[in-house]
Amino acid sequence: MAQQDAIPLDRFYVDRQGVSPFRKILSRINWGLSLGYGRTYFAHELPGFGVYQGTDLPPQIFQAGAVPGTRYSNWVTQSQTNADPLTPSPFLVSSDDPPLGFRARAINIPLKATLHVEFLKRFRVGAGYSLELMNVGAFSPISFTDQIGSFTLADRSGMMSKYFILAGGSFYRFQDYLFTADVQFGGYNPGKNFDKAQIDRSLFFNLGVTVERDLSEYFRVFARPSFEVKNYGLSLPETGLSLKHNLNAFYLNFGVTYRIPELPRCFHRNCQAQINHAHGNREYRSRMHPFWKKQNPGYGENNPNLIKYKGKNKRKINPY
Repeated sequence: MAQQDAIPLDRFYVDRQGVSPFRKILSRINWGLSLGYGRTYFAHELPGFGVYQGTDLPPQIFQAGAVPGTRYSNWVTQSQTNADPLTPSPFLVSSDDPPLGFRARAINIPLKATLHVEFLKRFRVGAGYSLELMNVGAFSPISFTDQIGSFTLADRSGMMSKYFILAGGSFYRFQDYLFTADVQFGGYNPGKNFDKAQIDRSLFFNLGVTVERDLSEYFRVFARPSFEVKNYGLSLPETGLSLKHNLNAFYLNFGVTYRIPELPRCFHRNCQAQINHAHGNREYRSRMHPFWKKQNPGYGENNPNLIKYKGKNKRKINPY
């Protein structure tokens, strides 16, 4: 007859039920939200065109080699023709002379949402979407600055949207700070102040370094400086030509990332356990862990400093 255990160990040791596959997958997804500031540098040249500068009027362009009867007063966001009579003593210059073109700066306020999956503790892939308010400043000539004036767009502000794929790899960690080089690339839609029927857009490429600080196992804050390359072509139907505009930009974003914990939260309202623990055959995480505060799931860190080391108690013989 087999000898039975004096103490039924199954009352003390139970096989814990594992986490569901769906929750495991969900816990690998990092959700991010950021707000930032950017500077876009508009730049274009005017090959095949000349510049007409009338008296007390903003500059206009016309097709080189033709009489400047049909001119363009907006060749940045949409092609607007201008056939007003020529004013006396205009300044005319062709692109056969020193390169003609204009430069401008814009202020960007981007709001960006992302999600990505991290694997091998180093790499990440994901996708994102952003909306950014862009306000375009005055355009200044790059040559003949004493004879060609500046101009501003009639509708300077618009809301640009972007949709992109992201990929990156972490390359350095210093204490709680993690450095990750990443790239974002995808498409964009300029604001309503751009005539999209006349615009041929490129993809954009955004290269940056994300500096993250772990506030907890699930919550991080980050800063991301980056440089972005993009351009578009604006067709001028009357000429059969297209002007290329560069919109390279610098950005600095600040934001947070959060991932859903793998273990469900303990269902007992009065449970004070600070470590990951079990009730029955299911494992739970502590109710005492704020998601924004660093915790060690093995022993908890809600009160890492003893009372006797706090405030006035440091000078007491018996702080308790």
